[in-house]
Amino acid sequence: MAAYALLIGLVVAERLAELVVARRNLAWARARGGVEYGAGHYPWIVLAHVGLLAAAPAEVWLLDRPFVPALGWPMLAVVVLAQGLRWWCIRTLGHQWNTRVVVVPGLPLVDRGPYRWLRHPNYVAVVAEGLALPLVHTAWLTALAFTITNAILLAVRVRVENAALAH
Repeated sequence: MAAYALLIGLVVAERLAELVVARRNLAWARARGGVEYGAGHYPWIVLAHVGLLAAAPAEVWLLDRPFVPALGWPMLAVVVLAQGLRWWCIRTLGHQWNTRVVVVPGLPLVDRGPYRWLRHPNYVAVVAEGLALPLVHTAWLTALAFTITNAILLAVRVRVENAALAH
């Protein structure tokens, strides 16, 4: 359980680093006339992600979920790969990356890095991490609940983002 708590703590630290980058990029975008779209769904996304990071260790502790190596190690690999993909997206988008949907008028659509192959590669990382992180320690209820909640939120988010990018 201590190692799992450390893993959750590392993911929390990564998320906080993301928020620092996002806040800096939001200021950059707004200074250049950036427009935010779909702000109403953003608090729900934050709540879902905070819920994931709280519920997974709570489920492990409260329901005495075991670490099953045949599941845990591959899921840990997926978590690490998801982080790599997420930061590849952040690096590729540069100042245009954000946790919010913000479009700076006149900037071209990014079509390099993972965006050569996928329109929304960061969401692939989110889906993979949301499923894998709880399953590292067999917190399957959290994995299921987050996956369902995230699917609903991403349906809204992708629709908002596609509409914003079309402007």
